[in-house]
Amino acid sequence: MPATSSLWRRHVLPFTVLLLLLAVATLAGDYLLHRLDLVWVGRYLGIPGTLLIIGSLVYSLRKRKYITTGNPKTLLTLHEIGTWLGSLMVLLHAGIHFDAILPWLATVAMGVNVISGMVGKLLLGRSREHVLGQRDHYQLRGLATAEVERAVFWDAVALDAMAKWRKVHIPIFVVFAVLALGHIFSVFLFWGWI
Repeated sequence: MPATSSLWRRHVLPFTVLLLLLAVATLAGDYLLHRLDLVWVGRYLGIPGTLLIIGSLVYSLRKRKYITTGNPKTLLTLHEIGTWLGSLMVLLHAGIHFDAILPWLATVAMGVNVISGMVGKLLLGRSREHVLGQRDHYQLRGLATAEVERAVFWDAVALDAMAKWRKVHIPIFVVFAVLALGHIFSVFLFWGWI
């Protein structure tokens, strides 16, 4: 029972709260923009929201060693905060208007990407803790290193498979990026900026 309670408290609850907070903040923000007759502000929130999302990609560049500066843990935190705030701004930008398909496809792809990132973090973190805990448990029981590795083999294989969730997360991001760029290009085209 304590392990389940710990799983709920440490992983599932924060994930659920962050997702609900994003939804509530979006609905409340959209309501306020309409109520205060500031809908025009929402039109421009897509720009800083997109810039925050782009800026949060520094973590991915650091992780893949394209850049060498920055603390990965700090950059991960900034990535999570930046994508959450950027997504909120983009959702406020999208509002509750259903007058164009391309922006909504980009918004849906962004939402799926945010959720996949949060789920990936939850599953991967929990699985890693489990494997390390099992390894420590067997070592404390006095098993030899080879026996410990045999005992946690399938859990480690599962962890390795789960670590590959980025192979899903990154293509979803690419779909979002292509749709977002298509939306941005169409805005430039229809506003006569191109």
